[in-house]
Amino acid sequence: MLLLVGLGNPGRDYAGHRHNVGFMAVDAIAARHRFAPWKKQFKAETAEGFLDSPRGRVKVLALKPQTYMNLSGEAVQAAAHFYRIDPADIAVLYDELDLAAGKIRVKTGGGAAGHNGIRSIAGALGPDFRRIRIGIAHPGDKTRVTGHVLGNFTKDDQAWLAPLLDAVAEAAPFLAAADDVGFMNKVAVLRGEPPEKAEKPKAEKPKAEKPVPKDPSS
Repeated sequence: MLLLVGLGNPGRDYAGHRHNVGFMAVDAIAARHRFAPWKKQFKAETAEGFLDSPRGRVKVLALKPQTYMNLSGEAVQAAAHFYRIDPADIAVLYDELDLAAGKIRVKTGGGAAGHNGIRSIAGALGPDFRRIRIGIAHPGDKTRVTGHVLGNFTKDDQAWLAPLLDAVAEAAPFLAAADDVGFMNKVAVLRGEPPEKAEKPKAEKPKAEKPVPKDPSS
């Protein structure tokens, strides 16, 4: 089974935030592949379904933590424990400031890079889960980071956001096959862009993490 996690903050007030692009991506995947209706369990909203991957049909549990970003690990840990899912079979989709808007990068392991949701999941399960980073771009000034991350996507953003979510949903079977390069390449092809390369985890030296936006749950 693949545990497919989208990160965000629950509630209508946050639904359109850049910080919620992980929720949006998982919603798009569940809708495209006709997962069962969403239900509440594990301090999250979950939907079960299947992805017909290049390596066969894979059962998937899509999960959107409802604990607010800072405590995302509670929901992910509960679901992983119940279904006995290893970190290698957990794929997390979330926003990334340090990528250009609409860019996708996939890697396994590594640090949290200042992302509260990833920090929470790593604290609960260790770092060795798969990460699908969705670029939301840096606003250019660190004083504007919080407003940018916890602000709504604009009308101009929709020009890249809607096609990207469609491409992610179409390419999702490659995630089920644990083919991260295939996933990125499929997304790139669907968007008319050059193929991407998977990131390799790097040995990280201890360092202070970047300032991060304050989540509503703090």
